[in-house]
Amino acid sequence: MKRIEHIGIAVKDLDAAEAIYAKLLGNPSYKREAVESEGVITSFFQVGVNKVELLESTDPEGPIARAIEKRGEGVHHIAFEVDDIRAEMKRLKQAGFQLLNEEPKPGADNKLVCFIHPRSANGVLIELTQEIR
Repeated sequence: MKRIEHIGIAVKDLDAAEAIYAKLLGNPSYKREAVESEGVITSFFQVGVNKVELLESTDPEGPIARAIEKRGEGVHHIAFEVDDIRAEMKRLKQAGFQLLNEEPKPGADNKLVCFIHPRSANGVLIELTQEIR
């Protein structure tokens, strides 16, 4: 794993959250993107070499809506950048981690993504990301 790529934060109201984080971080969101497969609209902020991703559910039954209902707004996942997502998935599976995807899938911000179940990482949802070349 190369670095923390971003921290994902589940929010109820993306407009309100963008205003808060723009004020907090001192710069506006650089990108909004709908991710149909996950039922979310994302908003990204650059923070040095890392990013903060705000996620608002577009589906009342989607994973972000369920997470907010269960735990409230807040940190949803930590994403790590990798060079070869398939190799990293294989390594982690062999090491006993429970992957939520058998194959990487397209995610936000021009990335292939795969998630690791929180049970495997002390209650933290982990996302692997690889730039789509």
